[in-house]
Amino acid sequence: MLQRFTPELDQLSIRTIRTFCPDLVQAANSGHPGAPMGMALMAHAVWTRHLRYNPSNDKWINRDRFVLSNGHASALIYTLLHLIGHPFWSMDILKTFRSLRSAAAGHPESVYPGIEVTTGPLGQGLSAAVGLAIAEAHMAAKYNRPGHEIIDNYTYVFCGDGCLQEGVTSEACSLAGHLGLGKLIVLYDDNKITIDGSTDLSFTEDVLKRMEAYGWHTQYVQDGNHDLESIDKAIQIAKSVKDKPSFIKVSTVIGFGAPKQGTGHIHGTPLGEQDLKKVKELFGFNPEVKFYIPDEVKKGYDLTHVGKNLEDEWNARFEKYAKEYPELAAEFKRRVEGKLPEGWEKKLPTFKPSDKAAATRNTSGDILNIISSMLPELFGGSADLNPSTFTYIKADKDFEKNSYDQRNVRFGVREHAMAAICNGLAAYGGIIPYCSSFLNFIGYAYGAVILSALSHVRVLYIFTHDSIFLGEDGPTHQPIEKYTLCRATPNLHFFRPADGNEVTAAYISSINTFHTPTVMSLSRQALPNLDGTSVEKSLLGGYIVSDVPHPSIILVGTGSELQLCTGAKDKGLNARVVSLPCWELFDEQPLEYRKSLFPDGVPVLSVEAAATTGWSKYAHASIGIDTFGASGTLATLSKHYGFTVENVIDKANLIIEHFKGKHVGSRVTETLTFSIHPKL
Repeated sequence: MLQRFTPELDQLSIRTIRTFCPDLVQAANSGHPGAPMGMALMAHAVWTRHLRYNPSNDKWINRDRFVLSNGHASALIYTLLHLIGHPFWSMDILKTFRSLRSAAAGHPESVYPGIEVTTGPLGQGLSAAVGLAIAEAHMAAKYNRPGHEIIDNYTYVFCGDGCLQEGVTSEACSLAGHLGLGKLIVLYDDNKITIDGSTDLSFTEDVLKRMEAYGWHTQYVQDGNHDLESIDKAIQIAKSVKDKPSFIKVSTVIGFGAPKQGTGHIHGTPLGEQDLKKVKELFGFNPEVKFYIPDEVKKGYDLTHVGKNLEDEWNARFEKYAKEYPELAAEFKRRVEGKLPEGWEKKLPTFKPSDKAAATRNTSGDILNIISSMLPELFGGSADLNPSTFTYIKADKDFEKNSYDQRNVRFGVREHAMAAICNGLAAYGGIIPYCSSFLNFIGYAYGAVILSALSHVRVLYIFTHDSIFLGEDGPTHQPIEKYTLCRATPNLHFFRPADGNEVTAAYISSINTFHTPTVMSLSRQALPNLDGTSVEKSLLGGYIVSDVPHPSIILVGTGSELQLCTGAKDKGLNARVVSLPCWELFDEQPLEYRKSLFPDGVPVLSVEAAATTGWSKYAHASIGIDTFGASGTLATLSKHYGFTVENVIDKANLIIEHFKGKHVGSRVTETLTFSIHPKL
């Protein structure tokens, strides 16, 4: 037990949570009071008896992690952070609950202090928590030595019925059980209510049997409304199970103590002033007083001194560790501080036109392995596609039970959980996560990809088979619309390299961009290394590859279609050729630079084997695919959809003729100068 609570103080604290959280919801006239009221015992047990945490330093690497997966209960986590003495979570902040730009947002967001991962879409928190637990297991195996356990934290998760109904948690929990993540403890708020009403309407499975089948250790606490000691004992037992993740089902009553307790009416609606007064009277508080926290409760919860002592003890242990293992300690410290080795980028390859043509997925695999030798923090794997995506770190073996020190995670055919787990890996600290699949299957992963961007975490999505030119697999595997999807997502870099130099740039950009995830779009087919491509210039997002003194047209392309643009110019077309591998980076450049690529007076034709949506902000016309793809060989598909040098020349000449004698305004001037592109 972290703090000394008398039974009376335990009960007063629980009653305080059950009245303070609905006060926040009522003041905002928006939110979810029921779950915080029902989970009060669970919260009190974890936060006062088990959670090792320093509120004065919420980035201490060996802190226990707490994840509120049922993020609609956000009033609970904000209240708890305030109670333990987190300096950011003042009463003034709490009183702005759910208001514009408040840190006390409707669902927890990790961009704010003390929130480990962003939760909201149900299941994402629990799935990201699997990533947190994987990170703990890996860092412990990598750096702990006999007598020196510098990493030994637990990850605690609260989840509800909605989390367990979402498919992403099935994927994540299956993998967690396979991996035997003994430091992961989930408490399931079994309140039998969802928005529609009783879970009997749609969710009657035996959750404990399901989790047991996944390989979890399971327990059941029947009375989560009153039986604090049973919850505490269950957590103690869970902590003693070292080879399995633990799942504790705790039956509660949603909105415990309120007139509408146990019904769907209290899930996402404020209690109302009269019902709230009745709750306060029931629990022995003045019904007229709002935001009331008894002094003895705040004093009992305050972890400021306890947390500081925990971190001070850890710092002393780390100093001893550093003396005995100075190289390991230095590497550990560098990783935790988020610093990269000096000059690591300079060791990456550049490519010449004389170098052998290669699929950018192959080049990516080579570069990934070079980087992994310099950056031990690079950690990840694919969704059962290593032979196709080339994302296996050859110097390491598989991350499995009894080999947590290795770096290759076998995510299995679980794209959604793979991405969500990477969010947890990134949030833990000291790890640069990557994951891989075919680009079309980002549709399965996208729920978690959005949260990568929203959370400002660095995740590398290394996706291959990026166009119709994967061929015979057909339209179900051809990501026609996925470029647009990625480019429309705020704070997400979509990088589609045309050759080896641009692949190198994609890795440099994605690793040096600490607060933005990157989707790499890589080819299955071999691509030539083009004359004029540049690692340095690719980092600007767009640049001139080949030019003429007075171009009649500008051809702009990405990925495998850039060679069509250069090929058209080589056959005599009076054209400037521009590569635009990353729109997001390009849009961050000064207007003067952007206009230098796309000036007034010259029409622009884009060439890309995907939907043309979005190209109008750069180009006056586009060669693209605004329909689903088809099965066929690369050659037949290229001809059918017009991705040939001859068609580029033909369409370019039509555009030149169309604009002859007319004013041609730069699309950059017309669109980007009036757009807002905030630096995140």
